[in-house]
Amino acid sequence: MDRETSCCFTGHRPDKLPWGADEADGRCLRLKAALGAALDRAYEAGARHFLCGMARGCDLYFAQEVLELRARRPGVTLEGVRPCESQADRWPEEERVRYQAILDQCDYETLIQHHYDRFCMMRRNRYMVDRSARIIAVYDGTPRGGTAQTLAYALRKQLETDILTLEDFT
Repeated sequence: MDRETSCCFTGHRPDKLPWGADEADGRCLRLKAALGAALDRAYEAGARHFLCGMARGCDLYFAQEVLELRARRPGVTLEGVRPCESQADRWPEEERVRYQAILDQCDYETLIQHHYDRFCMMRRNRYMVDRSARIIAVYDGTPRGGTAQTLAYALRKQLETDILTLEDFT
């Protein structure tokens, strides 16, 4: 994939979202709509290939919005970037089913490494940033955690950014 037409994503898991895992919550629905609008902006700016780290929460929202974009716009591809084979093994059954359904619809699937270690998530995030010209982020402003680290790395790499501030949805 061409880096100039690629866009990656970073965002929070349910435990950092004010609505938790309740996707029927109006705040979550507004966030999903905002993700769709951010994807439209990225598409208009030339993005066609979208990379998703496939984590619970915002990553899966993003992936589903990319699939909707792909249904509406030509040339859109989705790459599911898995940090390790066991990524979803301990998730609730419903989330594992959703994860697999999204992976089944990805145009590409990348496995960073076979077995989990404490650095595999960071390697996944760097893989996505290193192959993208832009990033969409759902961020709560906390200076610690994977989303903050990925966003900081993307800014150092001078990616175009579209940050959806979580407080706008609370």
